Amino acid sequence: MSDAGTVRVLGIAGSLRRGSFNAATLRATQELAPAGMTIDIFDIAPIPLYNEDVRQQGFPAPVEDLRARIKSADGLLIVTPEYNYSIPGVLKNAIDWASRPPEQPFDGKPIGVMGASAGTHGTSRAQYHLRQCFVFLNGLVMYQPEVMIPTAQNQFDASGKLTDQVTRDFITAHLAAFKAWVLRLK
Repeated sequence: MSDAGTVRVLGIAGSLRRGSFNAATLRATQELAPAGMTIDIFDIAPIPLYNEDVRQQGFPAPVEDLRARIKSADGLLIVTPEYNYSIPGVLKNAIDWASRPPEQPFDGKPIGVMGASAGTHGTSRAQYHLRQCFVFLNGLVMYQPEVMIPTAQNQFDASGKLTDQVTRDFITAHLAAFKAWVLRLK
């Protein structure tokens, strides 16, 4: 944590789509974060497809940046869509790159998870799979309260602003609990 006691969170959206509801949700978290919490957003788009031959030559610059930013953050917040009952390949790819030795940065890291989808399940299966990824990596995922935003197309306006007050309240509660989770684990 910073000297001022601010909880510094790194946020990652698991979607590359320009109009992504998950990226919009992540932007909303910056607005809804409690006092004493900052959320910095990392764009995973520049991360190349994982290739061990490439890693043997050294981590590409975007991967080095991701690893360093995860390591220096007090907590990690991932907002993911659900693709085919699981997490998107681009998100899994970023996790695979960042998790390679030496000193993978997820070990002991407090992690919050949420997601938005156009369907009625609100990313429940993707979140379950994402939590599974962090079992081996020893990421400390907060399980409650959950934020699964169903029918996301009805929760945001045309500019991508989260307008649904109930959803905003869920996110606010999640962020307050996540701040407490990070402080408890640090």
